[in-house]
Amino acid sequence: MSRSNKVVVPNCKAVLNQMKYEIAAEFGLVTGGYSAAGADTEFAGELGAVSGQGGSVHWSGLSTRQAGSVGGEITRRLVSQAEQVLNGGFQL
Repeated sequence: MSRSNKVVVPNCKAVLNQMKYEIAAEFGLVTGGYSAAGADTEFAGELGAVSGQGGSVHWSGLSTRQAGSVGGEITRRLVSQAEQVLNGGFQL
């Protein structure tokens, strides 16, 4: 069976990309800090990963484990949000 990377909801791409960078900052994978407009980096700042000077994640320099941990955390958070919506305790 062939795999398809077809975008189902195009509007979600920017939000997922922002979430990816926020999680990378929380894990300390951002070099030089990451500054995104409207990004919630509260916890990453507490860990000292965000300096506000701008920065980037060099994805090619990450190990498979590090990159996978970011993807795994994205999945955990999305599942948690979906469970809250289904239980009626969270409004989008």
